[in-house]
Amino acid sequence: MPSTRRELLAAAAIAAGAGLLPLPLRRAMAEAPPRKLRILILGGTGFTGPAQVRYALARGHHVTLFNRGKRPSPEWPGEVVQLHGDRETGDLKALEDGEWDVCIDNPTSVPHWVRDAGQVLKGKVGQYVYISSISVYRDTSTAGMREDAPLAVYTGEDPLKETRDSLIANMGELFGPLKAACEAEAERWFPGRVTVIRPGYIVGARDETDRFTYWPRRVAEGGEVLMPGDGSDPLQFIDARDLAEWTIRMVERGRTGIFHATGPARPLSTRAFLDQLNVALGGKASFVSVPTGFLREQKVQFGGDLPIWFPAEGESLGFAQIDIRRAVGEGLSFRPLADTVSDLMDWYGSLPPERQANPRAGMSREREAGLIAAWRAANV
Repeated sequence: MPSTRRELLAAAAIAAGAGLLPLPLRRAMAEAPPRKLRILILGGTGFTGPAQVRYALARGHHVTLFNRGKRPSPEWPGEVVQLHGDRETGDLKALEDGEWDVCIDNPTSVPHWVRDAGQVLKGKVGQYVYISSISVYRDTSTAGMREDAPLAVYTGEDPLKETRDSLIANMGELFGPLKAACEAEAERWFPGRVTVIRPGYIVGARDETDRFTYWPRRVAEGGEVLMPGDGSDPLQFIDARDLAEWTIRMVERGRTGIFHATGPARPLSTRAFLDQLNVALGGKASFVSVPTGFLREQKVQFGGDLPIWFPAEGESLGFAQIDIRRAVGEGLSFRPLADTVSDLMDWYGSLPPERQANPRAGMSREREAGLIAAWRAANV
């Protein structure tokens, strides 16, 4: 394993020369950043954070992390300053003495975290990057939504009084409105210097939700796999590394504004997605199309029992048809799906057996087989 930035860059250069890295990454590594930045990452040890850190170090930037110190930090390919505190309790004292060119706020979903960071960091950072979500929109029934679509509105007593616990208890009701309120709070404290990035489903290795992971795991097992609908419904998602690396390139150029960050570059249907998984994972699966109406009658939870999938109709028509042209125009690029799946499966296979045996999303094989059998019985 490369242990220094010089060794990391050398290894990357060898891989790039051998064609082992995707073309967008080879181009990114070949382009020197315009300047070395002091980057503060709030979080940094969860899902996208480690990819941000590694890419920033490889590009020669100076990285500081601020988090609770509850997760073991990965081995970084360079020096990283570690600061600890607790944003839920307002303990940000460790940030009082520093100055940074940019702050990347990864984990925040409640506005008082942004307010507290703003109070401490005002005048200490140049650019503030807030990682938001496409869930901020009031209405997802229209395909091709741009970044200026109307946002969800918080209707409670005071968004700044909401806590992490209240959000968790009312996730479906509060997540979108509070994310939108966080965006507004960021602009309040860093006017004209905010970059809001709204990703869709973030996928890949280190994804502890198992939502995307459900599909490659199921396809790899083979046999009859339930395909929701007729296979034409679109899917959108982004590899955590593509999101992280593009975020670093955006801050290198000081880009501000609002950007959708999801993929792939071209529309991807459910059938095409499953077919690509099947090719990448050995071709042992066959797909049984079960109509959306029947699934609804059977009380199948879209997005839960069948993760990351929603029918392209009604309120969910636009959910997986978000317009990404603005971000693509700013250099957002996507590695091949096969690369994401390969790395994800390697990571998932490294988890303890009891963790693998208890996935956190998707339906059981028994329920899936029962649904397929019931659909066939109803259509004899």
